[in-house]
Amino acid sequence: MLEQLKQIIRAAGQIILSAGAEKDVTEKTGSRDLVTKYDKAVEAFLRARLLALLPEAGFMGEESIHSEDWTRYEWLFIVDPIDGTTNFVQGYANSCVSVGLLHKGLVEYGLVYNPYVDELYWAKRGAGAYLNGERLSCGDRPLERSLLIFGSALYYTELQARSLALFSAAFPIVQDVRRFGSAALDLCYVAAGRAGVFFEARLCPWDYCAGSLIAREAGAVVTSLEGGPLDLYHKCSVLAGCPSAHAGMLALAKQTT
Repeated sequence: MLEQLKQIIRAAGQIILSAGAEKDVTEKTGSRDLVTKYDKAVEAFLRARLLALLPEAGFMGEESIHSEDWTRYEWLFIVDPIDGTTNFVQGYANSCVSVGLLHKGLVEYGLVYNPYVDELYWAKRGAGAYLNGERLSCGDRPLERSLLIFGSALYYTELQARSLALFSAAFPIVQDVRRFGSAALDLCYVAAGRAGVFFEARLCPWDYCAGSLIAREAGAVVTSLEGGPLDLYHKCSVLAGCPSAHAGMLALAKQTT
């Protein structure tokens, strides 16, 4: 299963790399929420290949999402065809394909592929996390020695104050901050030890499903901003980090709520 998933996600990444200047960009909910013909093409490719691999599975994809009781599926693919679509549109090479596979409500496999740099992150539950075959460990360090990656929850104006309050509380403490624009890759960067902690006040399951498993299998702590488990079927906040940085950020999150 895992080797087949790797082949499929790498092939999907080649569709991204094939993109020309004309991407047929359209707005979904507004000027910050974009979709291109390549998002749709990658998702159609993944739907066909993944369901051929596991026909009994459900398929939750960002570009074809519809109201459904996802919990009824024993196996469920949760897919973001291009996480970081705005980056993709602007030519900023920090986008990825994200594929998570749930089994009875738990993430069994997670794969995130950035085709621009040929980095494939993957994890199987209980078997560790890897980047191109090299096992990952997030290590441990406090907030004071951590790079903070954050997402600004752009689509949710009602969460702007909360996001900015937490950012403002952390900014004087952490070593520095980054905003990369792909939550799936942000979680992988935590897994790889490239950053100590990541947060965003609201994300969709396809943004964090695969990356959350990769981060956990690398030793990171992954919760909501309230400290509870992630909701794999609905939108929720995400806080991920090496143990000490996560604890420090969670304390700040509780103070700024």
